[in-house]
Amino acid sequence: MLLETAVPAATIFGSEFLGTMILILLGCGVVANNLLPKCKGNPAPGSLQINWGWGFGVMFGVYAAYKTGGHLNPAVTIGLALAGKDLAKGIPATASNIIIYILAQFAGAFVGAVLCWLAYKQHYDEDCDPALKLGTFATGPEIRNPLWNTITEAIGTWVLVLWVIISGFTQGVTVGPLAVALLIVSIGASLGGPTGYAINPARDLSPRIAHAVLPIKGKGGSDWGYSWVPVVGPTIGAVLAALTYIIFWH
Repeated sequence: MLLETAVPAATIFGSEFLGTMILILLGCGVVANNLLPKCKGNPAPGSLQINWGWGFGVMFGVYAAYKTGGHLNPAVTIGLALAGKDLAKGIPATASNIIIYILAQFAGAFVGAVLCWLAYKQHYDEDCDPALKLGTFATGPEIRNPLWNTITEAIGTWVLVLWVIISGFTQGVTVGPLAVALLIVSIGASLGGPTGYAINPARDLSPRIAHAVLPIKGKGGSDWGYSWVPVVGPTIGAVLAALTYIIFWH
């Protein structure tokens, strides 16, 4: 019976890849629209537009990846697994399934960032501060302090992953994707100020790699010295979310 109901590995990879690609395309796209020269979103009306852009990016990405629960985020996958949950209906949290989820998320995020660059190619060719071009791909702190930046990322991710664990799966076309979109907007508005709220290792690292390898005119460096923070912080937040669930709800 298990073999009959198991979700194929290719389906898992394709679902999470497509959903994460859409998330990053729309999320990085709204930042590019606000930061790059001569875009219709520039000068930026404020960070809340970016928060909403990321929120809607998550929503539509989750809808696209409904077959796998729409994680789009290694921290979500790790948090669910540590909390003793299945990754989605019919997908147990085995080591192989976890690896497939995470690989798909990183790959989808990279392709989404490349598509964003293609959509804004002429604007990336315009002269502007290299930090603005990097900012359309990856996050960066307003006050650089690795310890406190990591804590900020961990807290924001803790909120996200704990909500996902408690609320259950976003399987199917339901209100779940809209709810998580509103949560993303809320986290961005409330906790995104210090670091830009990556709250997702794939969201930051894969686009940062894309920034490093793409032929972007005047792009400057990719700030690899900070790159570990949006990976370690969200991972810590996922672990803490799972522990919180086990202590208070399990």
